[in-house]
Order: sequence, then C-alpha cells, then structure tokens
Amino acid sequence: MTPEERKAFEDKVHAYVGREVNAPQKGKDDVNKAMIRHWAEVMGDENPAYTDEEYAAKSSKGGIIAPPSMLQIWSMEGYPMAHNPSQDVQRELHNVFDEHGFAGVLGTNTSAEYYRDLRPGDEVHAHTVIDKISEQKATQRGIGYFIETVTNFTDQNDEAVGKIIFRVLKFTPNDSNDATGGDDSDDGMPEAPTRIASPRGHDNKWWWDAVDEGKVLIQRCKSCQTLRHPPRPMCGECQSIEWDSIESTLDGEVFSFTELHYPKFPGYQYPLVCAVISLGEGTRIISNIVGCEPEDVYIGMKVKGKVEQVDEKTMLPQFYPAD
Repeated sequence: MTPEERKAFEDKVHAYVGREVNAPQKGKDDVNKAMIRHWAEVMGDENPAYTDEEYAAKSSKGGIIAPPSMLQIWSMEGYPMAHNPSQDVQRELHNVFDEHGFAGVLGTNTSAEYYRDLRPGDEVHAHTVIDKISEQKATQRGIGYFIETVTNFTDQNDEAVGKIIFRVLKFTPNDSNDATGGDDSDDGMPEAPTRIASPRGHDNKWWWDAVDEGKVLIQRCKSCQTLRHPPRPMCGECQSIEWDSIESTLDGEVFSFTELHYPKFPGYQYPLVCAVISLGEGTRIISNIVGCEPEDVYIGMKVKGKVEQVDEKTMLPQFYPAD
C-alpha cells in the first residue's frame, strides 16, 4: 500500500470501533440440564454441582448450576455458521480486511469474567461490540491488525452475568510482505499461503524432524516399554524420563472424525476431514483423511497412512482408505 492508501484503509476500519456487531440477542435455548450434562461429559468435568441434583441441593450452590465456561455457549449460532453464517458487522469488517490483503486470521487470546452462576431456566442475552482495532503491527505471522470485541452477557432481568473479550489478528503472510505491508514478490502477487507451521520445541522437535524425513515415530518408554503419543518428557505409567522410539507402519482405524467447515483457513485444502486414528501399534494420532469423500468416512474404517508434502513447506502424515 502507498501511505495514502494505508491511511484511507485504516480510517475505514477504525470507523468500525464502537459499533455493535448486532443487537442484543437471546440465546436459542435457555440454560438447561441436558446441555449442561453434555458439556460436562465432553469436557470431562465431573463436578457434581453440574449434574447431581441431590449433591448440588446440599452444596453451597443450592442446586444445579452451569459450568462458567458455558457462558458463551448459550448464545452461539450453532451449525448454520458453517454453511450460511449471518453477515453481521464483525464479518463485514473482516471482509474489508480480506479485500485489502489481510486474509489471514488467528485467534490470539480471550479473557472472561463471570459475575454469577447460571441455573436451569435462566435466559442468556449476548451483546457484542467492536471495542478496539490496533495500529498496524509487525508479528511473527506477518503484518496485521489486532481486533478486540467485547461481549456482555445479561439474564432475563437485564442483569449482567459475565463478559468475554476476544482478540484476533488479521494479517498477511510474513514472507510475502515488507515492513510497510506491501508484497514483494516478483509478479506483485502474494505467495500462496501455507499450513500453520508445526510448533517445534525441546520435547517434540525430534518427532517433526522424522516426519520431514518421511517417517512417523512413536515414543517408547525404556523402562516399561509403554508407547505414547504425542511426545512428552515423562512416561505416564512409570514416570521414567528415559525413552527411545519405534517407527509406525501407519496401519490404522478411524476412532472418531469431524469435517471442518468454518472458518476456512488459508493454506488448507477443503473438504477437510480431521480424525483421531488408532494406530496398529496401540497409540492414537490426529491427522487428515484424504483420498475419499467426507461422506464415505466412518468410525472403524481401516486406513493407511503416508507421509506427504502437503504444501511447499510442510510434510505431514495423511491417511487414505486402506482398500
């Protein structure tokens, strides 16, 4: 962008600060025991105040309450957002960023405040406002802008029950932009986005290095021979920190799976089926299923893995139908 174009762009996006994303909206469902139970099961939260009526009645809570972490759940759009999301002011703002080359999006942090326990029968109303848009920032992901939204939650009596602040980064890929936010490729076009780079730390770099060489290794405890994945420094069975590894044959079976629809991330091929694969060696790995239609995938399906180059920078194991 020229300095004039950048100023015009920033004036346009900063005009969104203070605007409400939409009018206060009541959640599709009132707080109810069934959804509380489902949430507690999925999260593995066994606090009896959420599901055991007798215990909850005798506790300081005086009855069943919803986990505080469910605050936003009651007002979320649900599955329609994956196929035909409503075009609110927030998506309108993101479209403006997309049109100016800031097509990448990354959730960076969330903070939440909970003012009181929610109980079955409570109504939850959500009101979201675009609170802040930063000046242009240079990040490891690329040149971009941080957008903060604030959602205030109220009940059926219009009393505040909580607040969530959500921050995202809208950016352009780091290797296709100079310090001013313009691209520097030979033909004036930004490079094709790639998958999010693997995080390589002290405890897992060896595993990713093996993937780069076309192998999937499974960590093995030297003391008790227990296999474990993902890599970690200590055995969960005997607490030994001595380990080696074996190479997987990548014969597996689908333990569970989901098809990701929304939001679509640059650099990923869609349809995108993510699955938990039970490997023949006895451990599980999360990977993509390719080589078939999403509707053909099922739990128990036999699969065979291959380590493949999925973009210019990334090698990953992917799984195909075994037949």
